[in-house]
Amino acid sequence: MNGAIAGVVVNYNAKEDLLSCVASLLGEGADIVIVADNGSTDGSEAALSARYPEVKWAPTGANLGYGAAADIGAALSDSTYLLVCNPDVVVESGSVTILRQFLEARPDVALVGPRIVDRTGKLYPSARRFPDLLEALGHGFLGQFWPGNPFSRRYRMNDWDHASARPVDWVSGACFLARRTAWEAVGGFDRAYFMYLEDVDLCWRLGRAGWAVAYEPAAQVVHVQGVSADRHPYRMLLAHHVSMWRFARRATPARRRWALPLVLPGLAVRLVLTVARRALVGLLSRGRPVPVRAER
Repeated sequence: MNGAIAGVVVNYNAKEDLLSCVASLLGEGADIVIVADNGSTDGSEAALSARYPEVKWAPTGANLGYGAAADIGAALSDSTYLLVCNPDVVVESGSVTILRQFLEARPDVALVGPRIVDRTGKLYPSARRFPDLLEALGHGFLGQFWPGNPFSRRYRMNDWDHASARPVDWVSGACFLARRTAWEAVGGFDRAYFMYLEDVDLCWRLGRAGWAVAYEPAAQVVHVQGVSADRHPYRMLLAHHVSMWRFARRATPARRRWALPLVLPGLAVRLVLTVARRALVGLLSRGRPVPVRAER
């Protein structure tokens, strides 16, 4: 399908948000929308079929994680471009066209991400640098208690207003438009990542293959965040730390691999602190739902 866009939505028990997401993709002119479902039990399939029968439902057979499901969905079309997104994303008017035009004008760019905001309009820093080990450790520990620390600020590119298009190291997997030729050249997401950092890893591999990654804030999406992850908070926190260790092993250059034995115990301590902090917040909230926000 020359020039066509396939919307690939990874769903897990996010029925109401999924319907809004699909509506926005169809309204923005996606040529085909594929929902790769990770074993939902909330009636997502029936609701989607009743409202949008033209959308392709692709059950993965189990909860395989974000990257694996996205790979399965992407393989079900031959579109030129892949718009990969979470089910709790709503694409704003004109954004898909803007992202496609960006890739058409920049054949060196494999993947471009939009500006991401929450329901209040607050910016989510979705375009970031690859952190070195020192930055990763500093952000990982201090970021939970001191968001404005210098390690987190550099990693999140907080000194930039995120208001202009530019090349970046990586963009959030919550929503991006990818060139299929580049996607297939690196094999899409690495299915070894269950949740978190599959987007970082994908952009890192694209860069090593000679492709550029970009951010285009003229396109914007609204992202609720955490709709699926909040159902299994501690499993998601563990998955996040496992993914951090996996990426550290893959991306740390040879000259710094001596430091890797220090990373694993550091991640274990961070996981304990993160779980303890979430449990404490849960106690203080007296039973009210506490959203999962894996510190990225």
